[in-house]
Amino acid sequence: MKYMLIMRATDEGFANFADVDFNEILETMGRFNDELIKAGVLLAAEGLADAAEGVVVDYASEPPVVTDGPYGETKELFGGFYILNVASKEEAVEWARRAPMAGPGIKTEIRRVTTIDEFPQDNEWIQRERAWRESTGQL
Repeated sequence: MKYMLIMRATDEGFANFADVDFNEILETMGRFNDELIKAGVLLAAEGLADAAEGVVVDYASEPPVVTDGPYGETKELFGGFYILNVASKEEAVEWARRAPMAGPGIKTEIRRVTTIDEFPQDNEWIQRERAWRESTGQL
């Protein structure tokens, strides 16, 4: 099963690591990533650029409203993610518990990634996606 570990931080969480040397952060995260690789569970891992560089598309109106970051009312920002291929949600939780750079203001949300097999296979759009995934080596 695939699980996404969504790394979230509040302003407090970001502040707790503001004075940590970037090379130390790379070393700490690199060691954790290496553990995931050696265990054979890591499928993807990415960090995200500063929220000030992002935008939000809000669909509450027509046309949708696009707002530049940072996001003043957001209490937690999505800062990066891991996608793991593990046997269970419990195993995903155990990996999340071991994640470095944790502390007050830092959270990891864990969500199962659905597979194409869970959708109606007689649907034209699912069939098209399946064909694309097969042609790109994803299935």
